[in-house]
Amino acid sequence: MLEKLLKKYQIILASGSPRRQQFFRDLNIPFKVELFDVKELYPNHLQKEEIPEYLAKLKAAPFQDKLSENEIVITSDTIVWLDNQALGKPENEQMAFEMLQKLSGRKHEVITAICIKTNSFEKTATDSTSVSFSELTSDEIEYYVQRYEPYDKAGSYGIQEWIGYIGVEKIEGSYFNVMGLPVHILYRMLKKIEDEEY
Repeated sequence: MLEKLLKKYQIILASGSPRRQQFFRDLNIPFKVELFDVKELYPNHLQKEEIPEYLAKLKAAPFQDKLSENEIVITSDTIVWLDNQALGKPENEQMAFEMLQKLSGRKHEVITAICIKTNSFEKTATDSTSVSFSELTSDEIEYYVQRYEPYDKAGSYGIQEWIGYIGVEKIEGSYFNVMGLPVHILYRMLKKIEDEEY
């Protein structure tokens, strides 16, 4: 469906996430991975979707003036939002355990932002999914953290992994957004480029 666009542009995915890279392969989008070392820090006053949107733009910023005419860079960021604060990636086992304890038996939001940047424009979009967890025992949390090492995942969990199988009772919104990329939104954004709507 995006054949014209894919022939015209070189897609750069600025993400080391194996899940996001697999999404691109599954969408049949030829891409190359290129990363800059960016400290994922954001101003304290930002709320909810403002945070991943800011971070996605931050990841795209190093590409300014480095893109050729036919290159598109795509960045993304995901947070878990609970009790009016963002849960990012855990730094260690203890932090991961504590995050999952907070999520146990409760509903939270997973918010992902996508940023698409070329030499001539920059567009962002966000998506939010509500996720409800059942009550998790300390043994279940410890089992997951020790075996799956969720240190590259916002909120310390992957919905596609064991803890998602046994712990997620309900989701409202995109499942793939919880995995780290709302692919339906990415597709529409790329389609707009193909249709020259930007």
